[in-house]
Amino acid sequence: MTGTTTLTNEIVMTLQNRDTGEKLPVYIHTFADSLSKKWLTALNELLEKDFHLEKNFQFLGFVETPRNGEKLTKLMNESIKAINDADLGYQIDDHFSMENTIEKGEVGDGKPGGKLIHSKLNWLHRYFEDLQGTSGKGGALSPYYLKATPRIRWNIRQLNLLCHEYESWVLSLRKQAYAPEWMRPSQILCWMQAPRFELEEQDFETFGIDTLARPLGGVFVGVNKAVGKHHWEVFNDEGKDSTIDHLTTVAMRSQSLATGDFDIEWANNPGEYDFMKQDLKDFRAWLVKNGFDPDDKALTIGHPQCGQVDLVKTFGTEDYKEIWKKLYDFQDVFSIGTNEAYAEFPYHWSDADFITRQITAQEEH
Repeated sequence: MTGTTTLTNEIVMTLQNRDTGEKLPVYIHTFADSLSKKWLTALNELLEKDFHLEKNFQFLGFVETPRNGEKLTKLMNESIKAINDADLGYQIDDHFSMENTIEKGEVGDGKPGGKLIHSKLNWLHRYFEDLQGTSGKGGALSPYYLKATPRIRWNIRQLNLLCHEYESWVLSLRKQAYAPEWMRPSQILCWMQAPRFELEEQDFETFGIDTLARPLGGVFVGVNKAVGKHHWEVFNDEGKDSTIDHLTTVAMRSQSLATGDFDIEWANNPGEYDFMKQDLKDFRAWLVKNGFDPDDKALTIGHPQCGQVDLVKTFGTEDYKEIWKKLYDFQDVFSIGTNEAYAEFPYHWSDADFITRQITAQEEH
C-alpha cells in the first residue's frame, strides 16, 4: 500500500441487487497522504453537489453480465453510425465484432487464442482522439467536437469508454478459460464533468512502477482524465518490442490532473509472482528504450492508492472466490457516504431515459 496511516473517515459505498433490492455496504478506509486528502475533498464535493455517477462504465472485467462482448460491440457500432450520420466531416469506415477483435485459436498460457486484437481496438481509440481532441494542459477540443450536438458528443465519448470496457471484458474472458484466478474484475466510479485539481510535486510520490501491482480491495485515485493511454497500457497493448514512434493511438502523456473519481481493484494481486516481476522488469527496459526514466515519479506511472476496502467487515472473508460471487449479485451503486457528504444514485444504465440523463449531466456543471 502507498498509504501508511488511515484517516478517521470511513467511506460506505452501498451496492444494490437490481432484482431483489437487497443492499450490500462496502466499507472503505482512506489514507492520509497529500493526494488522498485532496481526493477525499474532491469526492465530498461530488457527493454534496449531486454530480451524475456513470453507470454504463463501472463494473469492468466481470464476464457473466449483460454488458458482454456482443452487447459492447453492438454499442460501439451504434455510436459510430450516429457519428457518421451527424455530418461532422469525419467518417468512420469501420465495424467492430467479437470475430474481428478477438484472436481465434486455442486458449491457454502462451497460446494466442482469446487475446484481444489490439491493432483493431487501437483504431477505435484513435477515432475518439481525432473526434474529441486532447485535454489537460495545452490540450484543445477538436473542431469536430465543437461542431457536434450534445448527443453526438455523448456518442464520441462512448468510443473511449467502450474501448476500455471491452478490453477488460476480453482479458477476463480469456483468463476464465485457463487461469480464472487471474481474471481482472474492477470497479470504476466516475462522475460526469467532475471538477479537476492539479497534481503537485508531493503527490507524485504516491505513483511508481511498484503501484502497478494492485491489492484486492485497493482503492485508487481517479487520475486518468486525459485523452490517451498511459505508459503501462501502451506497453501491454503493443508489446515489449514496440516503440512509441509507431503507435496507432497517438496520445500518451503523464497525468497532471485528478478528480474525486476512484477505482476499486477486485482482482488478485500479482505482485509477488514471477510472471509479474518479469513483466515489470521488461516494462522498465521498455521505458529506457523509449527514452523514459523508470524511476521518474513525475511520469505518474502506476495507480496511487488512497484507501482500502475492509474485506472482512464487508464480505466476512478475504477469499476472492467468495468476494467475486457476492459482487456478481450487487452490480449497482445505490449510495456513497463519507463523514461529510452523502448521495444516492437512483438510476441505472439499462433505464430507458439513461442516455438523456447522461447528456444532460454532460452539459451541466
